[in-house]
Amino acid sequence: MATLTLISKPDCHLCDVAREIVETVVADLPEGAVDIEERSIADDPALYAQWWEKIPVVLIDDRLHAHWRLSADRLRVALTQEAAE
Repeated sequence: MATLTLISKPDCHLCDVAREIVETVVADLPEGAVDIEERSIADDPALYAQWWEKIPVVLIDDRLHAHWRLSADRLRVALTQEAAE
């Protein structure tokens, strides 16, 4: 199972778009293939320091996949590859 972490903040339009893309892509994968975790830079000073200028940020298994804009096609390929491993 892959772990996808969405790092966001409140009132962030790009974060809302990224969240929708994540939900759509994960819904097309086998149930239980991806565990989704969302963390806010507003709640964590360390996350804020690391990512404030790049949100939304998507990590797959703690590795950077994308920031600012998320491609559904690219995410689908990455998650499919993770599920196959």
